[in-house]
Amino acid sequence: MYSSPPSFDTQASYANPPGCLRRFLIPVLTVLITSSFLVFGLNKIEIVQAESPDFSAIEQPELQSGISRVFTPEVQFWEVEILIWSETYHLDPNLVATVMQIESCGFMLAESGAGAKGLFQVMPYHFREGENPYQPNTNAKRGLQYLRQAKEAGGNSRLALAGYNGGINGASLPEEEWPDEMTRYVYWGLKIYKDAKNGLDHSSRLQEWLNAGGASLCQKASESQQKTQ
Repeated sequence: MYSSPPSFDTQASYANPPGCLRRFLIPVLTVLITSSFLVFGLNKIEIVQAESPDFSAIEQPELQSGISRVFTPEVQFWEVEILIWSETYHLDPNLVATVMQIESCGFMLAESGAGAKGLFQVMPYHFREGENPYQPNTNAKRGLQYLRQAKEAGGNSRLALAGYNGGINGASLPEEEWPDEMTRYVYWGLKIYKDAKNGLDHSSRLQEWLNAGGASLCQKASESQQKTQ
């Protein structure tokens, strides 16, 4: 309910409180005034926030987006797997693709007269008991682990290819003592790999390999891949 304003005398009594009340209000007013100054003072304090680190300035490793276009379609078929295997076994994807190209042309059921099997033509003694040598991941694991060892032992791609074909010990021999098969393997593989690394769209050495008999292996790979699609 609305009430009328207090009389003048009543207002005066509020304005002039008795002594005890005055003694009570003074400390309260002092606290309020002091608090006001503190708040005002805090507003003058400049708060400096720690800057977040600029991660965009940190150089990120350049990831290869794919393998070279010089390789045949049957090897391109395995591009995603080649990139994964290359990262897993710390190898250049184009070196891995080169080995697959001249070993099997991407034919996962390939088998040589000497008994080498699968995409990377791995000899049986490299597999553990119970492993399927034709299973792509298993074949890549055993083959690329050895390629990595050959690369580390030889120190360059030439000796890595030689060691993969003829054994790490064989690659350590003077080149004039290399068997013909190892010499041919390096002849094919090294130039194909260099063409791939140099960003070419075509490799004359790869075409020479196809003309020398590689095309029939690629035909088998193509037919096998069509069945899986």
